[in-house]
Amino acid sequence: MAHERNSELSDPRVRRTQAALRRALIDLVQDRDLPRISVADVAERAGVSRSTFYDHYRDVHELAEAACTAMIDDLVEAIPNPGTKDTPDTTTETLLTFFAHLAEHARLYRGVLGPQGSARVIDHVRRRATVAGYVGARRATTGDDAPSPVDYTARIPHDVPAAFTAGALIGVATDWLEHGCPCSPAEMAALTRPLLVALYRRDGRPTA
Repeated sequence: MAHERNSELSDPRVRRTQAALRRALIDLVQDRDLPRISVADVAERAGVSRSTFYDHYRDVHELAEAACTAMIDDLVEAIPNPGTKDTPDTTTETLLTFFAHLAEHARLYRGVLGPQGSARVIDHVRRRATVAGYVGARRATTGDDAPSPVDYTARIPHDVPAAFTAGALIGVATDWLEHGCPCSPAEMAALTRPLLVALYRRDGRPTA
């Protein structure tokens, strides 16, 4: 991923090619599972050669991580942060946004988060969600409600509540996706909110 970031800064043509490859993968995953998509498939859909693909990505899984980054950012921003001082209605609304986002892109998330998906992408989501949870809890305990960018690549201390919340929500969401989203996003929000409320006190610390 560092290779991609450095290349993007240096050459507009590189940015255009990488964007075309990401769009091609997102298109392809609408019709087939991620493990069934080959480098040749992506290159053909993007209108480039296989050697051009390998100039930018090692394999389809690395491309999947790049292609999903923007969508993962939206997903993480919708995850309720532990320790926030939201009202129950606000927490339910946040969870509804989270599950509605998943439902809207169900096939893509099922492809990258499910058992046949990418371990790198799953770890990417988990890490970003944990950082978001840690930052949310810190803001709640300090009373700082001012919005500011979250550095999802930052190293944070070991934080059990943030890691637990991130893992639990991703686990619930993945299971829901694998079962074909049998409940509506609203139903999932209603089922999940009491679990989060039971986990945290109003000050952001885990319950005894």
